[in-house]
Amino acid sequence: MTGPVGVGFVGVGVISDTYLENLNSFPDVRVVILGDLDTERAKAQAEKHGVGEWGTTDDVLAHPDVDVVVNLTIPAVHVEVSSRAIAAGKHVWTEKPLGLDREGTAQLLRDADAAGLRIGSAPDTVLGPGFQTAKRAIQSGVIGEPMFASTTFQTVGPDLWHPSPAFLFAQGAGPLLDMGPYYFTGLVSLFGPVSRVAALGRKKLEERVIRSGPNAGTAFPVEVPTSLQVLTAFDGGQQAASLLSFDSALERHGVFEVHGTEGSLVIPDPNQFEGRIAYVKARTSIADGKWGEQEWIEVEQEGVLTGRGLGLLDMVRAIAAERPHIASGELGYHVLDIMLSAQESVASGEFVTVESTVAPVPAVPVDFDPFAATL
Repeated sequence: MTGPVGVGFVGVGVISDTYLENLNSFPDVRVVILGDLDTERAKAQAEKHGVGEWGTTDDVLAHPDVDVVVNLTIPAVHVEVSSRAIAAGKHVWTEKPLGLDREGTAQLLRDADAAGLRIGSAPDTVLGPGFQTAKRAIQSGVIGEPMFASTTFQTVGPDLWHPSPAFLFAQGAGPLLDMGPYYFTGLVSLFGPVSRVAALGRKKLEERVIRSGPNAGTAFPVEVPTSLQVLTAFDGGQQAASLLSFDSALERHGVFEVHGTEGSLVIPDPNQFEGRIAYVKARTSIADGKWGEQEWIEVEQEGVLTGRGLGLLDMVRAIAAERPHIASGELGYHVLDIMLSAQESVASGEFVTVESTVAPVPAVPVDFDPFAATL
């Protein structure tokens, strides 16, 4: 690839705005065409963001200037649309999750590999300067050897604010598959692959009611557990405990803590590209029973701040440099396998072995500049 890489979108829902704003600011990519089932919506987004062409999915896949397809469709058709893009000879960047089942998702990766094409998968927040600064701090030894982590996402639920929330409570969603990718991608990026998973899950309600928007008062079924506690054991010996809930009166999310032999470090919300990084050192003694306040040591964030689309940019630069990209399809598949294993553990009440694995996740160089022209 030389010069700006041509990009086409399939799906232009709400999340497309942030992708378009960022990708249009990166010199190494050029958004060529937007496609959607609703072509009028595609046209409106194209006009809003200065994209020259719009049309259907077929128009995007057939476009000769499109090298990479951005798949922003609903999760239930992620694999179908990505597979069509691979068949059309395009690289793929897809929103999370990569797929909803192991068989079809693994076949997608095999097809891409056979065609010599790349697949990248959200979330790409782990490429942001917040997470990467924290990762470098851990690798430098500020907390000693990492032992375990704890993460938390708890909210009253998206039915409180979303105008059409039923899909978030259907099979393939819930807090596990909707929000879990951020937390488990972060954990795997730090600790490597997961070997075993155990989980407990429950529902607060069998039916929920939309509480805002034009459909307020409409009831819909809850198909999946809405609160889960997940234990993960990593190949490297580390452990993590993760709470994911759509049932909590107490709103608390973005909690990501890593505890080591010499200290503990807080990492920014894995759904964001920046945030606070700080650590405390382990106490060496307690004099006269006086605990006092622990001293937080702040870590200055390093790197250029941007947003969604960063993973796609890294992927096209990696293709040109013939190196692995960071938010890879293999990483997305392993995270999916972790979450499906957690679902199976909820059903069986037993630990579940995670069959897939992934290579160590590369770090982002501190001098990575999204706004430089490198191709």
